[in-house]
Amino acid sequence: MQQSTGISDTSEMVAPLIAGIAVAAAAYAGRYSIRAWQAFKGRPPTARVRRFYEGGFQPSMTRREAALILGVRESTSAEKIKEAHRRVMVANHPDAGGSHFLASKINEAKDMMLRKNKGGSGSAF
Repeated sequence: MQQSTGISDTSEMVAPLIAGIAVAAAAYAGRYSIRAWQAFKGRPPTARVRRFYEGGFQPSMTRREAALILGVRESTSAEKIKEAHRRVMVANHPDAGGSHFLASKINEAKDMMLRKNKGGSGSAF
């Protein structure tokens, strides 16, 4: 008769047990992932935090359009308007490769927000 050792019998039985536990863990992880993905896709759409202005320029500038151009609210203080004008103008200045048209619209927006607009378009274009 053959004599079997206890160590080899134990290792022969442990390997399938570990493999079975690994397969079960992978199945539960996959199930959880699928349920989480379905819950994520099924949630109602939320309002976007920031929406960008999708149109072109109005024939004559309004305070709303001026505020959109400068990225401020219509009720912003003069100091904040000047800061916003400088920030937007640095990014779009014609000497730095920006457009002359956009620069004139940015200046017109600042004038409108600071109430310097005396009527007319104000834009050079």
